[in-house]
Amino acid sequence: MSLRDIFRDGQPPVDPNDKIAEHEHQALHKLAAKVIEWKMAVPAIMFLESIKPLNWIGSQAMVFFEPFVHAMFSFKDYDVLQKTLEKRESVEVLIQKIEKLDSEAYEKERALKKEKKKGKKGFWARFKRKKDKNA
Repeated sequence: MSLRDIFRDGQPPVDPNDKIAEHEHQALHKLAAKVIEWKMAVPAIMFLESIKPLNWIGSQAMVFFEPFVHAMFSFKDYDVLQKTLEKRESVEVLIQKIEKLDSEAYEKERALKKEKKKGKKGFWARFKRKKDKNA
């Protein structure tokens, strides 16, 4: 096995039996929920799609910045996310979670607007009621 085979696409070989564990899915779900909360789904998906081949390098950058991040913030799932992002399929799973949560948030917002609109009358109808009460 040559060095080129070992580091094909800039990433070390992935064990096919190395799947994403349940606690890693939960950490990815928390990250996706935070992205949706910030209303950054589209930029996040575009960013993740563009760096998908470089996810292992990104996870190693997370290792480098870990002391700085832990000094400023307290992230419980930082180590779990770093280990998860070493796996090739993790970025695709994260993108799918963001898309799913985004579509759910969109449907919820759409239903809320529909209910709000259902209870509203037009501008002039409210004006007319005030005239009828005064007369």
